[in-house]
Amino acid sequence: MSGREPHGHGGGADLALRVEALEALLAEKGFLDPVQVDAIVRRYAEEVGPLNGAKVVARAWLDPDYRRRLLADGTTAIAELGFGGPQGEYMVVVENTPSVHNVVVCTLCSCYPWPVLGLPPAWYKSPAYRSRIVREPRAVLREMGLELPPEVEVRVWDSSSEVRYLVLPERPPGTDGLSEEALSELVSRDAMIGVAKPPAPGEAARG
Repeated sequence: MSGREPHGHGGGADLALRVEALEALLAEKGFLDPVQVDAIVRRYAEEVGPLNGAKVVARAWLDPDYRRRLLADGTTAIAELGFGGPQGEYMVVVENTPSVHNVVVCTLCSCYPWPVLGLPPAWYKSPAYRSRIVREPRAVLREMGLELPPEVEVRVWDSSSEVRYLVLPERPPGTDGLSEEALSELVSRDAMIGVAKPPAPGEAARG
């Protein structure tokens, strides 16, 4: 459900080995500090992670005006909260409703909105997910623990080097009166990719 723009891709394990070799060479010659690299990776994996995206979702759940701006111009609305930069230059937000469920993939490689979701999970980059979620989305979602009613339409959005997608999940029941911070704690990375739903308060979240 998106324009598939040409963008680079390579063979997973081979690419990882090339990156590791390049990092070692640059470190050996003094051009790169492995400690700084590890700090950056740790920040995206543990500190940034999906926390920024969760704040965006929680704000949209509480503020109808912000939600409208977010759906009309994701990039600008996300920037209102201070999030943006590389891998998030052009963001499109798609909203889940009782009748429509959205899920995001990158079929050619692993384009992903780092500023709001942090590092992509391994399964998102796997050839199996990238190919099967387009052909048989309901089966893949079921295998990942999300069973959708047959009357719900599933829309698959293909990210590219030009555009990244973020899913705005449905607000779970039983959350009236919760603060923005409390709501954000219910929002998982997987829910913003579309392979899970936010849990009601007291339920265990996934991803």
